[in-house]
Amino acid sequence: MAELDQPIAFPFPPAPSLYHPAPLYAQLREEAPVVRITTPDGKTAWLATRYADVRQVLTDPRFSRAAAAGSEVPLSGLGRIAGESMLGMDPPEHTRLRKLIARAFTVRRIEELRPRVVKLVDDLMVGLQILPRPVDFVEHFSLPLPVQVISELLGIPEEDRHFLHEWSDTVMGDWQRDPSDLERTLAQLATYFGDLIAVKRAKPADDLMTSLIAARDEKDSLSEIELMNLCWGLLIAGHETTVSQINMTVLTLLHHPEQFARVRSDPSLVPNAIEELLRFNQISPGGGTLPRVATAEVELGGVLLPAGSVVMTATNSANRDETTFPEADRLDLSRTAIAHLTLGTGIHHCLGAQLARLELQEALRGVLRYLPHARLAVPDSELRFKRGMTIRILEALPITW
Repeated sequence: MAELDQPIAFPFPPAPSLYHPAPLYAQLREEAPVVRITTPDGKTAWLATRYADVRQVLTDPRFSRAAAAGSEVPLSGLGRIAGESMLGMDPPEHTRLRKLIARAFTVRRIEELRPRVVKLVDDLMVGLQILPRPVDFVEHFSLPLPVQVISELLGIPEEDRHFLHEWSDTVMGDWQRDPSDLERTLAQLATYFGDLIAVKRAKPADDLMTSLIAARDEKDSLSEIELMNLCWGLLIAGHETTVSQINMTVLTLLHHPEQFARVRSDPSLVPNAIEELLRFNQISPGGGTLPRVATAEVELGGVLLPAGSVVMTATNSANRDETTFPEADRLDLSRTAIAHLTLGTGIHHCLGAQLARLELQEALRGVLRYLPHARLAVPDSELRFKRGMTIRILEALPITW
């Protein structure tokens, strides 16, 4: 690949299909798995595209998230503010904060939420059934479900949830997003959560935010700014990607009717199907996680990277690595040993992974119960995604049945 003598522009041109990563990823995995790139903000970095290399970056402590706060690191909207949250921390600071909220996301506690999530799914589906067709699945199901779940967990009043999602969209903006929009939104988030924390201090409730306030006030386990950042960070992380995954799960199954029929005839496949769909779905055209910086010289994919090298990871490419997933470009809901990297791995493994799985499982079960004969009401070419986002968020998903 002679063109690799110079850094490649990133993100890459998208694939013709919504269901596969850019074709260049497969060529890079074969010929240059760790390659230099340039990002839209004019920065340079190394990009890892193979499963083993991406996993190494996510688990090797020599690749630091805290060191990625430097001015030479390429940053999207979320990347610009990650340094103020757990996403931008290394141990021991990361460990301290993660322990404070990990108990709220244990498997047992998440399973206790399942009946409530099932009730929300049923209520939304019943409401959706009586609407004139086609129905916008985003407006009436995939957006309100995760927003309601994370809002109830945190203790956010119902009347506030609509504008919090708008703020979340701004934080999840890509390199093209106006930095002033981000600064304005962060100020609004700080004001909102500052006021809500004051309310809950005066009148504690049975929710995660009240627990975090107690950790701040009674145990002095975190600072006031850390408390505020945890609250809005959990809100954004707790719904934005889940909305996208629900959308892409339904869209992908409608595009693969034989797989949809398979899980419809055998609902016991749902947990396994969700893991395969998490691997297969393309919710991020760029396919990357937040950048890291090598704190020491380290070999990655046969390339010796000097200390200070900025490294990004293409998770969507890693999830299509044939050496880890045979016939990786084929959706197979009965596939086993699906050790995908969609939810991360290592110390920054998604804290809400079990909650996301629960919501995705029950969302799919809801589709199977209420919409077993659903079909897309428009061709793929007419689907529109929100512009300026690091992940794919559909503006609408018209379905009928």
